[in-house]
Amino acid sequence: MQKEMKIKFPESGKIKILQVSDPQDMHIVRSAMIKMLNTVYDKVQPDLVVFTGDNILGNHIDDGLVGSKQQKNPAVTKRRIRKALNHILKPLDKRKVPYCMIYGNHDDKNCLTKQEQADLYKEHEFFTGLNSDEKDLDCDTYNLPIYDSKGEKIAYNLWMIDSAWHDKEKDKSYCYVKPQVVDWYVKKSNELKAQNGGEPVMSLMFQHIPVRETVSLFTECEKDDPNAVPVKGEEGKFAKLDPEKAKGFAFEYPDVCEVEIGQMDALKEQGDVCGLVFGHDHVNCFTAEIDGVNIIQTPGASFRSYGNMLSRGVRVFEIDKKHPDQFSTYVINYFDLFGKKFRSVLRYIMGADEMEKKRNLIWILLAIFGVALVTYFLGAFHLLGF
Repeated sequence: MQKEMKIKFPESGKIKILQVSDPQDMHIVRSAMIKMLNTVYDKVQPDLVVFTGDNILGNHIDDGLVGSKQQKNPAVTKRRIRKALNHILKPLDKRKVPYCMIYGNHDDKNCLTKQEQADLYKEHEFFTGLNSDEKDLDCDTYNLPIYDSKGEKIAYNLWMIDSAWHDKEKDKSYCYVKPQVVDWYVKKSNELKAQNGGEPVMSLMFQHIPVRETVSLFTECEKDDPNAVPVKGEEGKFAKLDPEKAKGFAFEYPDVCEVEIGQMDALKEQGDVCGLVFGHDHVNCFTAEIDGVNIIQTPGASFRSYGNMLSRGVRVFEIDKKHPDQFSTYVINYFDLFGKKFRSVLRYIMGADEMEKKRNLIWILLAIFGVALVTYFLGAFHLLGF
């Protein structure tokens, strides 16, 4: 069903791109996330939506309804993945909003390959993108040009970079950008530059796993610092997001690419990437600059996986065709949309993973209330002689 479509700047010359990272759910979806996404689609009215990985919770897609027993049936897996994707994609089809995607470290942790999952995305009318001619790259490494309002000239560009995959034979996950991806980026960047009269085509680059340089935005601190987070792989060591280097918040130390391949050096050399955009770290949300490259960390949208009341949201990019080397960006979270009214707080508690204890307490209290109510009415009926 996938059709060829050109992403174009509106007549206003300004385009809105909505990033949704880590929706990370299953065929039985948490309704709070879908409510949040549907509301933000209507509020922002984006021209394009970019899903930046962990679009499904692939390693649990085959879990039984009770316990963790896995089905291990390719037909069942395919059916469940299709249903999980439908939850997040059909609302955009309905609104006729185009969207594209990359994979994360959770997507292909099951018996379906990336290409097989890509075929499920292609069933949707307003899905666009993917790599069709670069045989040595993963299908979700590609560039998506954005044309002028007439659809005649490339006015902007999006780089979509695969940064994680699962080796099914070894049952092992890898989290880094492959070296051939950087070679492809440089080659393609030069091609676009040549087509643009020798001037770089300004762009955003999206990938799931943050680059290793992101850790330079954190500074060592004491454990009792209110913003301290444990440093990954270094027991007893703590760090915090440096407010002089970055704006935003971080509730975990960045989980970065395992291997350094010179990606940042290539970006600086080419000079066409205005912002390098990540997901993966669900509870981190900040912007910064490293060696002249804007770094943008977006929190996760998932309610099934970890998060907190400050995160769980999406990021908006607004780009003006007249100033393609600049952009504005902001995050909208769940409570920005719904406020902290009783109904929205209750919906959050019943949906968010970290609220399991409070959710169980609510169910227990409701059960006690129900038993008390039944007991009361039985006693009343007995007194009345029924």
